[in-house]
Amino acid sequence: MKREIITTQDGSVTIYLPEMQETYHSKFGAIQEAYHVFIKNGLELIKDRPISILEIGFGTGLNAFITFYEAAKSGQQIHYTTVEAYPVLAEEAAQLNYVSQLNADKYADIFLKMHSSPWEVDVKLTDGFTLNKRQQHFQDIKDVNKYDLIYFDAFGYPSQPDLWSEAIFNAMYAALKPSGILVTYACRTVIKKAMQQAGFSTQKLAGPPGKREMLRASKL
Repeated sequence: MKREIITTQDGSVTIYLPEMQETYHSKFGAIQEAYHVFIKNGLELIKDRPISILEIGFGTGLNAFITFYEAAKSGQQIHYTTVEAYPVLAEEAAQLNYVSQLNADKYADIFLKMHSSPWEVDVKLTDGFTLNKRQQHFQDIKDVNKYDLIYFDAFGYPSQPDLWSEAIFNAMYAALKPSGILVTYACRTVIKKAMQQAGFSTQKLAGPPGKREMLRASKL
């Protein structure tokens, strides 16, 4: 499937899939969206202790990198598992400008290593951050009581509604530890209902630039 690098409104780039009319991040700002959804409304709620994160959709590596970047500043220890069925190519990763946009040049090697590191094994990027990339479909996730936080960043509901089903959220619920949380940019009623049917308590929150609302779900 053809992929194009495009620039979003905050100056950071993303990948666009013309056939699906989908972008990996918001056209209103890739970095702004990632910070608002996954850091402000996810990571920042779980401070001052080591945590385990599951990301649904490694994609460009933006969410993983900003999580690493914030953890490097705070000293928080993170084990980061990310699932991706169709990894981006090395030449595509080289065109992504997140390091420069974040003024994080001293971590440029970390961003490249996130993309070049082997799959299916723990890779210790620093003393405080361990990455495990799994090349698998989301439907095949079978983890149980393993994660404190899930970043749910699948393609949008109109393109792939099966990725937002009750069955998927049953797997997410099982994967979370008790009192764990899941955050996503999406806020459709059908998605909220699927989360609730899986056992989650849901909360609508203000969305990132260009989007009115987002969802946070908590394991009861």
